[in-house]
Amino acid sequence: MGGSLAGLLAAHGLAGHADRVTLVERDRFPDGAGPRAGVPQGRHPHVLLEGGQRALESLLPGFLAELRTAGAPRVGMPSDLVQWQNGRWFRRLPATTHIYTGSRGQLEELVRRRVLADPVISVVEGTDVVGLLGDASRVRGVLLRERSGDARGEERALEADLVVDASGGGTKAQQWLKAIGAEAAHEETIDTGLAYASRVYRGRSGVLDGDTLGYYVYPSPDQVHAGGALPLEDGTHLVILSGLRDDQPPTGDEEFVTYAKKRLPHPLLHQWLDEAEPLSPAFGYRRTANIRRRYDLPGRRPAGFLATGDALCRFNPVYGQGMAVAAMSAVALRDALADPRRVPTTRRVQRALLAASRQAWDISAGADRTMPGAVGTAVAAKPADRAADWYLRRVLDRYPGDPVVGPVFRSVLGLGAPVTALFAPPVVRAVLFRPPAPTPAEPPAAPEEPRG
Repeated sequence: MGGSLAGLLAAHGLAGHADRVTLVERDRFPDGAGPRAGVPQGRHPHVLLEGGQRALESLLPGFLAELRTAGAPRVGMPSDLVQWQNGRWFRRLPATTHIYTGSRGQLEELVRRRVLADPVISVVEGTDVVGLLGDASRVRGVLLRERSGDARGEERALEADLVVDASGGGTKAQQWLKAIGAEAAHEETIDTGLAYASRVYRGRSGVLDGDTLGYYVYPSPDQVHAGGALPLEDGTHLVILSGLRDDQPPTGDEEFVTYAKKRLPHPLLHQWLDEAEPLSPAFGYRRTANIRRRYDLPGRRPAGFLATGDALCRFNPVYGQGMAVAAMSAVALRDALADPRRVPTTRRVQRALLAASRQAWDISAGADRTMPGAVGTAVAAKPADRAADWYLRRVLDRYPGDPVVGPVFRSVLGLGAPVTALFAPPVVRAVLFRPPAPTPAEPPAAPEEPRG
């Protein structure tokens, strides 16, 4: 259920273990790489993190070369960006990791082309899933209805041995499970009320030329407004501004630029916007709560039903984790089904999917829990969280300029290294016994030269 990135990659992961995989999508796919209604966040910035790159290459060998050939910008971190967080500019040290910042539409179109070339996979487009078949012991398929606009339109059954919910954050699976006598999953939530607006610009001069590919101010409890500009595949930049629920960024032309001037801690982005050419309206986005559905916990839940992607674990999009976790979850699904040592029961595979998203949840939910005004069922910190927060604050103090802490923390944030990497002896020594390294007093205009 769902033909976006999580659904496409899950279908690919299943194709080696099934006679037939049917992908049901409520939209009709565009001919090219344009945005579509079923991806409401598609007009906003997306980044493909290190962990997602590895997962996509494992699923679709040669994919990253295709992405580069299509022109997706590959941005070195921290060398290629001007970055600010917690009152400090980052040193532009040589890159230790890279992100891709092309449009969501481009990446999804490339994945869709590769996945749907498999004859095992077929697509039903322009069709809603309106319910589940089966009972509390086993799901046996789904009920479909064509999107004709008639809520009373004819329903038809599509039988299946396995149903995977990849329908996104707006999933209705909780209600459908109750309707067949099963229990819904317990939901963990953290919501800061963050909202953002994005707009495409073409630069004429300034900070985003030459050796600087992008600019980003990251939010923190002391600086809740954020914003930046990231390069797209056509040479333009996608500019994003964000604030919390009582001060959301506007979408009016002049107001958008004024918000950058008044809310961001430095005029750098505003100055560039004043000279840049806007190429699109500003689009707003408000659904940024972290939501995790615990299908792995005991309860009256049927065999033959799995959840993945945002339908399982949805993150505040400001951290850029969604595409990476979709790919990592598809790898987890593929590997759990192929593991010769264990029978792939529904609960065992669901736990593997949850494990694939756990680090991203810990990062996103952990950061949002400390933001002012955060609400939800998972906001309260546990004693272990308070100890981890103390250590993490010291990591964050050293992250912008320390050549030992910075690379490891970037890889953890990029889902390319486990959180335990932050407790390796060299990192612990730097975090506990060294003061934070000096960082630039002003935005660094160029990368630092590698030291011999």
